[in-house]
Amino acid sequence: MRTRLITVALILLTLVGCSSVASPGATTSAAGSPTAASTEPAVIGLTYIPNVQFSPFYVAMSSKLYSTPVTLRHHGTAEGLFTAMTTGTEQFVVAGGDEMLQAREQGADLVAVASYYRSYPVRVIVPGDSTISTIADLQGHTVGIPGKYGESWFGFLMALKDAGLSVNDVTVKEIGYTQQAALATKKVDAIVGFVNSEPVQLQAAGIAAKVIDIGNVPLVSICLVTTRAYATAHPDVVKAVVKGTVAGMQSVVSNQDEALRASAAYVPGLSDPATAKGAKAVLAATAPLFKNVDGTVTGTLDPSAWNAMSSAMVGAGLLKAPQPAASAMTDDYVS
Repeated sequence: MRTRLITVALILLTLVGCSSVASPGATTSAAGSPTAASTEPAVIGLTYIPNVQFSPFYVAMSSKLYSTPVTLRHHGTAEGLFTAMTTGTEQFVVAGGDEMLQAREQGADLVAVASYYRSYPVRVIVPGDSTISTIADLQGHTVGIPGKYGESWFGFLMALKDAGLSVNDVTVKEIGYTQQAALATKKVDAIVGFVNSEPVQLQAAGIAAKVIDIGNVPLVSICLVTTRAYATAHPDVVKAVVKGTVAGMQSVVSNQDEALRASAAYVPGLSDPATAKGAKAVLAATAPLFKNVDGTVTGTLDPSAWNAMSSAMVGAGLLKAPQPAASAMTDDYVS
């Protein structure tokens, strides 16, 4: 999740001076009568820079879709993805299922309670005139990646394996969050990014690029995560947060213009036409990621997908031992 959030944010950072700390969206909202267990707001960690990719949460807050007090909190850029969760500062966080499994292996008491991105957003992007058309074509080429961690790295490793390649068949160059510049200046032959980030940035900059799908990699993307202890102690709160978040996702898919309006209270600069245009493009590329194959938005989790991910990550050396779906995720809180 760290990779996606920072790279998507760059398009807005180019247009406005966004802060990486808590935004005006760090507010509390409640609709209806909270239960006794929900007298303290449930803090949802959205991580890093406020962005329209979080519009379901902004919509849920502005439309009062949460039936329990909720506070939205954006992390600082130096803060660990799960640090605030494990110390009790946050009760929920948005993070990749694969990232969560690694944290669980290190002892974090984490459980996914709803899906956010139903499809894996990682893509390989090459210049428009490149001869590279498939993942297999990357053999012998230099590929830029933010770093050897997170979803970009996990997805890239799985894509190489599916194409019959390994990292030894390419030259991996860690370039931080400079993918657009690295590709445009030909420092690398290809970059790894997210479908709702780098292609949007490149198009906005007028740079021709081709987006290469990495295939059906056995990884689960962004989820709503809490701790098993919190879910057990506050089941009604977890159900309310899941229900409100899913309703926010459904609203974004059905009405992106309204989602942009709701996001304006949380994302700096959306009153500026140029910034709004960039944000609209990001949102248009993000909304499809919330959908199931049939076009519905449910927030449900698939145990078989989680078990397949666990096995694949063990095989790739990303996990030392399996993390069974029964421990790592639950659909008990999805209504």
